[in-house]
Amino acid sequence: MTGILSSVLGGMVTYLPAGGTGRDLRSIFREAPIEVEGADGQIVRIEAPTWRVGRDLAPEVRRGDLITVPDGRTFTVMVVHPTGSPASDAYLICELQIVDS
Repeated sequence: MTGILSSVLGGMVTYLPAGGTGRDLRSIFREAPIEVEGADGQIVRIEAPTWRVGRDLAPEVRRGDLITVPDGRTFTVMVVHPTGSPASDAYLICELQIVDS
């Protein structure tokens, strides 16, 4: 399901893992607030920009990694929220902070 959502709603984002090689991934970048289910089942509102990426595309994503969006802005991954889905195409939601230029 994540692959379908990304192909319809997403775009290319350059993922730059700390200590790794950068690569372009089809994923979803959003600046509008979103709501996700927290670890305790409660709904959590995320006000920060977010990056939704398939767990199979970036299983190593960690705090401190970078992404660059199509308009050239770069963001740091601050928090990674895995979804509870066991599906092979489940996604990760990353809270981001813009990198000052």
